[in-house]
Formats: sequence, structure tokens, C-alpha cells
Amino acid sequence: MNSISQSIERTTIKKTMTRILPFVLICYIIAYLDRVNLGFAALEMNADLALSAEVFGLLSGIFFIGYFLFEIPSNLIMHKVGAKVWIARIMITWGLITILTAFVQSATHLYIVRFLMGIAEAGFFPGIILYFTYWFRSQERGRASAILTLALPIGTIIGAPLSTWIMDNIAWSGMAGWRWMFILEGIPAIILGVIVLFYLTNRPKDAKWLTDEEKKWLENELDRERRQSLAVNKATKLDMIRDSKVWKLAFIYFAHYTSMYGLGFWLPSIVKSFAANSSNMEIGWLTIIPALVGIPSMLLFAWSSDKRKEHRKHLIGSLLIAGVCFILSGFADSAAMTITLIAFAAIGLYGFIGTFFSFMTLFFTESTAPAGIAMVNAFASLGGFVGPMIFGQLAISTGMFTLGTLIILGGAVILTLKKKGLSVVSEKETEVKTIS
Repeated sequence: MNSISQSIERTTIKKTMTRILPFVLICYIIAYLDRVNLGFAALEMNADLALSAEVFGLLSGIFFIGYFLFEIPSNLIMHKVGAKVWIARIMITWGLITILTAFVQSATHLYIVRFLMGIAEAGFFPGIILYFTYWFRSQERGRASAILTLALPIGTIIGAPLSTWIMDNIAWSGMAGWRWMFILEGIPAIILGVIVLFYLTNRPKDAKWLTDEEKKWLENELDRERRQSLAVNKATKLDMIRDSKVWKLAFIYFAHYTSMYGLGFWLPSIVKSFAANSSNMEIGWLTIIPALVGIPSMLLFAWSSDKRKEHRKHLIGSLLIAGVCFILSGFADSAAMTITLIAFAAIGLYGFIGTFFSFMTLFFTESTAPAGIAMVNAFASLGGFVGPMIFGQLAISTGMFTLGTLIILGGAVILTLKKKGLSVVSEKETEVKTIS
């Protein structure tokens, strides 16, 4: 590769990452915050609406039933109409429904709005992962996915103190703080949804902020990867559905999703069970500790797996760390011990994320990616229903043992994923770069 080509490569990658990643990260932070703020609302809402642990577990998970049902159609629509129109629609809709949640008066109302919110948000995350395949090569996708999924720990770091502060300090017009929390945290999604229409660019050829040479270089690179992927992966949606590797990917992500969202919704209540005299704000600060630990591990795992082109070992290692720490936390008898072990589990939980999404996209062609990515994410999202239900139905210790075992099983399934197709792509990439 000559110096001119290297210069174009550097400037193009820098421009695309700088233009796309910070903005979609902000959007996903808002999405995650609006998805899990129900867990903080529960500190007061459950008593106000007389919600039992079993009812709250179902309320936390029912979001993911709507999400599951509409995720694949949503991604297919986005592929046809373009990212900016569809992502804007998703964000505006879920913002409105988040605000509507503030006015519920019963568990039945909550069931309805949470199910509708799942439908509204379906397709946002897999849509962004699909969007990355339009803009980033496989060697950049791990880092891009890791930066995107920083929204999970950052959303917790921002959301925990913000949500609990609103609940403790805002009661305008005699309305409870948890109701104002939903209103104030729903507004940013609507504002960002409008901005999406003017800011996002659907494809490189439409980017006014790239030069003609940069557009051509990026399109050529992405086209080359698509041809390579077509040579080693299933070419049609029907073949893809029959491919066991896709279902293995779905189970692996399901195991992770179940643990991530079971913990995400219940951690404030788990901490409160050990620290009953703590204020909402104090509980909020304690719950951000695992997220703080998770940020560097997410970036480190993604950077290391991209550099070494070795996803499987990183994924297995991350799931083993998380699984063992979850099982050990089942024996914890204090808030300090619980938070410490969950923080170590967060190293694995967050380290898994960016690496997995880079790994997953290697199994799809351009034609199967919209449905394939959505299908893996959709079936995994059922874990968002199962995880909260586990803690709603079981004791905390039993729930931790269950999640730990499930995560370790996910790591075992990764061992059965053959690398043949991925090796072919890697060899071809090396050959092309050598010729260049």
C-alpha cells in the first residue's frame, strides 16, 4: 500500500469515526437510560402502585417481548428506507412513551406502556450495528461496537445519580418524583430524534463531509469485504436461518443479555435489600461502581481482540470471569461484598460486548446482515424478559447462581463455533493487503 493510499485510509477512518461514533453513543446512552430507569423508579413506584416483586419482574421483562416481536421487521424496514429516517422515528416514539409512563395509575397501565415501548425501541441497537457495516470494515467494527456499547456503563453512571436525584428532589405540582423522572428523561430522546434527521448520513456515497477519493476508497474496501463474506457465509436468508452457527450466536448473546438486564433492573433493589437505611441517592451511587469498572474492560477487550484478530478466546474469557463472579456473589452477605463481586463480574459482562458484535457480523453477507443481526439480537433480547423474572421469582442467591451457570454455558457454546469461514476471510484480507 503506497503512502497516498495510507493517507486516504487514515483520514477516512478518522472522519467516519469522529462523525458517527460520538453521536450514536449519545443516542444509545439515552436509549439505555430510558430502558432501565424503571429499576430506579421501583424504589418508590412499587410502594405507590402496590407492585409485588413478581409483578415488577414481569413489568421489567415485558418490554423485551414487544422488542422481540418487532426487531427483525424494524431492521428490514431500516435497510429499505435508510437509517436516519428510521432511527429518528424510533427515538421520537420511545421518548413519547417514556413520558407517558409518568401518568400510569396501575400495574395494568405499566404493562401496556412497557410493551409499547419495546415495540417503539425495537430495531434501534441492531439497526446501529447494521449501520456500522455500511461504514466500517471488520477491523474497525470491534472498536466501533465497543464505543457504542459504552452507553451501557455510561448510562448507568449518569442515570443512577440523575434518576435518584430527580426522585428525591423534584415533586412539582404535587406529582411524585419517580413520575417526573420519566418525563424529564423522555424529552432528550425526542430532541435527539429530530437531530438525527439532519445529522446522520445513510451511506458513504451520500457523505458531503468526505472527499470523492475518500468515498471511493471506503466503498471499495467495504465492497471487497462483502465479496469475501459472500464466499464463506450463507447467501440467502433461508440458508442463514438453517445455519446452526446463527442459533449458537443467538444463545451466546441470550446468556449475556439475561445476566446484563436481570442485574440492570434489579441491582438498585438488591443493594437496598442489604442497605435498607440508605437513601435513594446513596443507593444510586453504589450501583454505578460496576459500570465504572466495566468501561476500561470494554475498551481493552475490544482493542485486544481487534489487534490480535482473536475473538473467541476473548469472548470465552469474558464469560468465564462473569460467570464465576456471579456464582460467588450468591454467597455474599453484605452490600459491600455484593457490589465488589458484581464489579468483578462487570469486567466480563462489559468486556464481552464490543468483541461479540465485531465477531457476530463476520457470519453474515450484505443481503443476510439486516435479518441476521436482528434475529440474533431479537432472540437474545428474550433474555431481557427472563433475567428480571429470575430475580422476581427466586431468592437473590439462587438468581445469582442461575445467571452464573447460564453465562458459563454460553462460553461453552462459543467453543463449538468453527472458525473455518472466518479463517478464509482473514487469509483473503491478508492477501489483498500484501498485493496492495
